[in-house]
Amino acid sequence: MAEQKKIAVLVSGGGTNLQALIDAEKRGELGAGKITLVIASKSGVYALERAANAGIEGRVLARKDYDSIAAYSKALADEMTAAGIDLVVLAGFLTIIDEQVYEAFPNKILNVHPALIPSFCGKGFYGLHVHEAALAKGVKVSGATVHIVTPECDAGPIILQKAVAVMQDDTPETLQRRIMEEAEWKILPEAVRLFCEDKITVEENRVFIKD
Repeated sequence: MAEQKKIAVLVSGGGTNLQALIDAEKRGELGAGKITLVIASKSGVYALERAANAGIEGRVLARKDYDSIAAYSKALADEMTAAGIDLVVLAGFLTIIDEQVYEAFPNKILNVHPALIPSFCGKGFYGLHVHEAALAKGVKVSGATVHIVTPECDAGPIILQKAVAVMQDDTPETLQRRIMEEAEWKILPEAVRLFCEDKITVEENRVFIKD
């Protein structure tokens, strides 16, 4: 049995993926993982209310209070290190961070991206932009990817992917919702569980999952 692992979830908005993780933890689906800290990059976001409702400590580390990405990244890394965090999950965290965070938590930062990487990913592909691009291309399937975060945007080792059908009458909003419900909210908790049960190893930018 793996030892309990403390999880920090970083948020910038409504926190729908945070809620999926909170719900999964309540159902006992995060294995040895426990969400102990939620950090928001700005105050007043609904994700902080979700944390409070679940009895999880929420903190605001506002990007605007720091004069550089480096200063902000150091504060963030220091805060999570002091809290004894084992795993960091980016859940709609839209603030740029630098290598100080990656070095403090090597192969311990997860992100969910609303497309099947390497499609529709990288700089500028976030939120509805991803789904607008997928529909403009006329793809028949899209989906979500959970990957380990590295300094290069959306280029880290892939842990899990799930495909979702694209309907002919989809709008970016309907596709976004379907991908959240059918893919993101399922594979993000699953990837967290795998990490917390020590079932993930990374070799040469590839993830191997132990049975």
